[in-house]
Amino acid sequence: MEPYRQAKWTGLAMLLAACGAPAPQQRSEQTLVRLADDDIKSIDPQASSDLATMRIAAEQFEGATRLNAKGEPEPGLAMKWQASPDGLMWRFDIRPGLRFSDGQPIDPQALVATWQRLTDPRSASPLAELARPIARMSVADPHTLIVKLRHPTPHLPELMAHPALAALPIHRTNWTTERPVIASGAYRLTAWVLGDHVLLDRNPAWHDGHAPLAHIAWKPVSDSLTGMKTFLGQQADIASEFPASRLQDLKPRLGPAVHIAPYRGSYYFAFNTRRPPFNDARVRRALDLAVDRTWLTQSLMATGVAPALSVVPPALLKACERLVPAPLPMPARLAQARALLHEAGYGPAHPLRFSIRFNSDADHKRTAVALAAMWAPLGVKAELLNSEASLHFASLRRGDFDLARSGWIGDVSAPENFLSIHRSSAGPSNYSGYSNQEFDDALDQAEQEANAQRRACAMRKATDILASDAPVLPLWFYVSKSLVSDRVAGWQDNLANAHPSRTLWFKR
Repeated sequence: MEPYRQAKWTGLAMLLAACGAPAPQQRSEQTLVRLADDDIKSIDPQASSDLATMRIAAEQFEGATRLNAKGEPEPGLAMKWQASPDGLMWRFDIRPGLRFSDGQPIDPQALVATWQRLTDPRSASPLAELARPIARMSVADPHTLIVKLRHPTPHLPELMAHPALAALPIHRTNWTTERPVIASGAYRLTAWVLGDHVLLDRNPAWHDGHAPLAHIAWKPVSDSLTGMKTFLGQQADIASEFPASRLQDLKPRLGPAVHIAPYRGSYYFAFNTRRPPFNDARVRRALDLAVDRTWLTQSLMATGVAPALSVVPPALLKACERLVPAPLPMPARLAQARALLHEAGYGPAHPLRFSIRFNSDADHKRTAVALAAMWAPLGVKAELLNSEASLHFASLRRGDFDLARSGWIGDVSAPENFLSIHRSSAGPSNYSGYSNQEFDDALDQAEQEANAQRRACAMRKATDILASDAPVLPLWFYVSKSLVSDRVAGWQDNLANAHPSRTLWFKR
């Protein structure tokens, strides 16, 4: 072991003991071990929208474009692309000689078939809304894919990199059960043990040759604390999360292994607007007023997250700048909140009662406890309800909750990606059950705008309608928090927090 690495890990002995981390184990020099925040839900990237599934699908399936180490779209199965002057027609030139790992040719029709499957109502894909801007995909010739849009979509190259629009092996009836899984990207899945690991090996038919790393192991962890302990025990090369409360301990000990960076995502709790008490907007606004976001972000989290008053990260609306008035002092906000609750029929004789549901994680629990404490001066009785991630999000999709931890990580860097899941037509992904025709119309109008500034201002109007109705309770905009071993090279922090394994390698 190198002297520098030996000294660094030795310096962690006391921290490891305090955390109860496992004893360090030797890792394979050929396998990159990555930790995911949950197990994947499906091999099929059109069957689930969770982050773990998408990250592992992106390792296996490539689209016309793909994301590079900076999280930006680059040529994938397509060599290049070009948009018409009005932005409604795009041409993608597909590379010749492409093949799936089973030898089946990949041509433009394979991408058309993937899009048709995604948008077929019979598939009931939770990601169908993602493809809403695409009116039609067609084949112009054996090497040309044509994409016709319903409205201008400047972020189409980024959208085409999503695994749900990649070349999927749907030419094989039972492809999700086969091992190895037939792949179009850099890796192919060779094993999946539920709750334990996913193993990936290089795809020998990948058009870019061999990826730098021969083997990838993705391991799910139950929460960010477990992930941190696993990394500190030298049983993983990359941990995608760690508890915010441990940052001050980790930074001086691990130094450059700790990565904190802006992240395209918003953290919020969803109100169930389908039933009392949160079918009353006055109740939702009252609770929103009583939240001290400055304390949550600066004192509770203290990782650089920024307070959020809406679901759309400000950077995505910067083309339409505006002055934001300073918030009222907390005493005035609490007075307004009490008045709203009184109007809605709640008070000392009839206290507001509900449950706060969150998935297992130390930071989610700390946040839920803090919210309950902030609402206690209003006479609110909030019960905490904890469950593991799969059960938690199944409850959200069923609408079986009062107030629940949620949030959104952008699939693409576009405001509509954060707004469209709150459409009345969004289905199970609209956790709150929000329905407002004015919001739907404002979003429709914004999507028709081709001019960047007018588009941003129209998106801001839709954002403001959503914020005023308060079907969700925004708290902060994410930062990514990662731990990356000093033996890993190629890692670049980026807004998308996208770090494909094909862009990483081991230092020599």
